[in-house]
Amino acid sequence: MTAPTHQEAHGGALGSRLNWLRAAVLGANDGIVSTAGIVVGVAGATESRSALLTAGLAGLLAGSMSMAAGEYVSVSTQRDSEVAALALEKRELREQPEAELQELTTLLEERGLSREVAREAAEQLTARDALRAHARVELGIDPDDLTNPWHAAWASFLAFTVGALLPLLAIVLPPAAWRLPVTVVSVLAALVLTGWTSSRLGSAGPERAVLRNVVGGALAMGVTYAAGSLLGAVGV
Repeated sequence: MTAPTHQEAHGGALGSRLNWLRAAVLGANDGIVSTAGIVVGVAGATESRSALLTAGLAGLLAGSMSMAAGEYVSVSTQRDSEVAALALEKRELREQPEAELQELTTLLEERGLSREVAREAAEQLTARDALRAHARVELGIDPDDLTNPWHAAWASFLAFTVGALLPLLAIVLPPAAWRLPVTVVSVLAALVLTGWTSSRLGSAGPERAVLRNVVGGALAMGVTYAAGSLLGAVGV
């Protein structure tokens, strides 16, 4: 008999994957709400398809580039901090190995190991790869899987773009009389989906997340439509 294979992800790999999925869902959600607010606001002022398309595309590009740039800067800062922490740990291991061994023993003991077992485990981990052991136990960093700012930037760009395409297409494709209702229904349905997905990724109940999403999106579209209608009425 062959032993069954176990494919389940554990620890940092699973946490990292969930973080990426959650960021993608939130990026798509931002794209939906912000672009819907723009095109619905413009629809309140004019029925021109070209104006709606121009405004929607401008909002999509501006939002996706802003999201990508912000994520790149944020994750670059995080990566710089990780690299600096690893460099400091490497220096400490070189200059004071016994103190670092004692520190690792204490950390393992705080995780529930007995003093003797913690000391033995610390010695074995240090002999195998001291820097990796301290990075994972002390710093919570996987030196083989540092955060990548380019991956984060592209993920945010794509997630926002995918989300923004829904209200953009919903407002420009239907006939004039159907543009607003089709857009509102499509956006609210998408917000139900993103709210439910984000709640499930966070292992929380979906009701409150869905309600927050739908109310927030409806409020954004209502405010921008009112503003657009007011500006259109006074001929601005």
